[in-house]
Amino acid sequence: MTKLSKLTLALILGGVTSTSYAADLDTIQNQLKQLKQQMQLLENQLAEEKSKQLKINKQHAQQVAEISKKADTQVIAVAEPDKKDEGIKIGGAIRANYSINSYDEDNEDRGDDFDFDIFRLNLSGEINDISLNGEIRFYDYMTVVKYAYLGYEFIDGWEGQAGITQVPFGNGPYNSHNYFFSSNYYVGLEDDFDLGVVVKRKLKNNWKLDLGFFKNDELGGVDGSASDKSHRYSYDIVGSRSVDEGTYDEPAKELGEYNTFAGRATYQIEHSKNVTTDIGISLLSGGLHDGVDRAGSYTAWAMHLDSQINNWNIQLQHGEYDYDLDDRSDRISVAAYAFYDTVSSEATMSSVNLAYNYSVEWGPISAFQFYNDYSAIYNKSDNSPDTWMNVTGMSVAAGGFFSYFDFIQARNQPFIGGTMIGDGDTERRFNINLGYYF
Repeated sequence: MTKLSKLTLALILGGVTSTSYAADLDTIQNQLKQLKQQMQLLENQLAEEKSKQLKINKQHAQQVAEISKKADTQVIAVAEPDKKDEGIKIGGAIRANYSINSYDEDNEDRGDDFDFDIFRLNLSGEINDISLNGEIRFYDYMTVVKYAYLGYEFIDGWEGQAGITQVPFGNGPYNSHNYFFSSNYYVGLEDDFDLGVVVKRKLKNNWKLDLGFFKNDELGGVDGSASDKSHRYSYDIVGSRSVDEGTYDEPAKELGEYNTFAGRATYQIEHSKNVTTDIGISLLSGGLHDGVDRAGSYTAWAMHLDSQINNWNIQLQHGEYDYDLDDRSDRISVAAYAFYDTVSSEATMSSVNLAYNYSVEWGPISAFQFYNDYSAIYNKSDNSPDTWMNVTGMSVAAGGFFSYFDFIQARNQPFIGGTMIGDGDTERRFNINLGYYF
C-alpha cells in the first residue's frame, strides 16, 4: 500500500508541478479529492484481502487441530492394550507307549510292546470373565472325563472353581516328575479329581491357600449312574474288600466318598531371584456311604516341600491316610483305568524327588529334565509288605512333542507287576511315552 500510494501521489504532484502555472486552485483541490478517494479505495481493498487471509488461516488452523486430534486418538488407541481375547480354545494330545518289562513273559518273548496310549481333547478359555476348562480322554478300553469345571475370580486374588476339579492335597500340581506319578497316586492322593467346589487364593504376601468341598467322586458316588465304576482317570474308593475276595475283583460291598473337605496351605520363601521354597501342609476329611447309610469316614494329612534352586527341583512329602470302615475291614477296593485293585485301609506315605532342568537349542529340542523319584507306602493296617517305586528318567520337549523315558524299579506297585497288598519280587520296567500336543 505504501509504494502504491507514494507513486500515485508523485505522479499527481508531478502533474501539478508541470502545470502549476496554468492550473488554478480549484483544479488542484479536485485532484487532491480524487487522490483521497483512490487512497480510501485501496485501503478498503487491502482490509478486505487481510480479512480473507485471516479467515483462510483460521480454517487452516482448525483443519490442523482436527488432524492433530485424530492423530492423538490413534496414538492412544495403539497405546491401549488389546482387550483380552474371549472364546474357547481346543487343544489336545496323542500319545503312544513303548515298554520292556520283567514281569510279563509274553512281553519278554516278544522283546517289547508298542501300544497306543491315549487321544485327548482339552477345552480352555474365558467368556464374560467366566473360564471353562475340560479334558476328555479316549483310550482303547474306556472314555473318561479327567476334569470339567467353571472358574470365576469373584474377589481380587480369589478364584472359585466348580465341577470336576482337582482335590488340593500335597505338592501341586504333581508330587512327581515322571510318567507314572508316585505311589500316592495309586491310593487316590495325587492328581485326584472329584465333583465339587474349590476356592483358591493366589500367591500374595507369600501365602497360597486352596479350600475344597467335594460332594462325591467324579462318577456320582456310590449310587452314580456310571455303567462301570472302574472307568475313571483318578483312583477313588469303590468298596470294602473282604478276605475271601480276589485282589482285582469288583467289590461285593460298594462304597463311595461323600461330603469331603480338603485344604492345602503353602508358604513361599524367596531366598533369591532363582531360589524359592514352598513349605505346606494338607488336610482331608470325608465320609463313606454304602448307598443306604453312612458306612465310615476317611482322613489324610501330609507335610510337603517343593524347592527350586536354580535348575534343580527338590520335592519332599510325608503323610498318612486312614479309611475307618464300620465293618472294621483292613482293606478297601479302589478303581481307575478300567482296573480294580486292593489297598490297605491305613498306611504311611513318603516320597523324595530330585530333578534337574536343562535348556538347549538342538534343532527342535528345547529342554530336558532329568529326575529320580522315590516313593513308598508302608506301616500298612493289614500288615502286608511295603510298597515302593523308584523312577529314574528324563523328559524331552521338542516343539509340540513331549516324551518321557523312564526306568522303573518297584515292589508291590500297580502297573509294575504288583499290587499294593502284594508280596512280590522287585520288578523292572523300561518305558517310553511319546506324545504330540496341539
